[in-house]
Amino acid sequence: EVQLLESGGDLVQPGGSLRLSCAASGFTFSNYAMMWVRQAPGKGLEWVSAIGSNDYTNYADPVKGRFTISRDNAKNTLYLQMNSLKPEDTAVYYCAKVRQWPSSYDYRGQGTQVTVSS
Repeated sequence: EVQLLESGGDLVQPGGSLRLSCAASGFTFSNYAMMWVRQAPGKGLEWVSAIGSNDYTNYADPVKGRFTISRDNAKNTLYLQMNSLKPEDTAVYYCAKVRQWPSSYDYRGQGTQVTVSS
């Protein structure tokens, strides 16, 4: 059974940083591309970033240059380093297993809340 468990969400001031983690189990993590998506209050899901099994990365324009996706295959863990956070980054962040590169997924975690506010 595929399981994805996000952590690291918090309340942070504008300009601050957070690192999200996603612990994966139930599949061979190193063989699959992974992604982050988010959902802001009252809005639909938005693709944020993806990383391939070969560590190739891709980012949505709103987060390019501020967010960094990475993975540790030895720990079966996906990360999202978020810097220079803005109020518009407020959302529930989900990690997901990529079904089709870069933004289609087949499994998604329960999410972690990120709130950017002063």
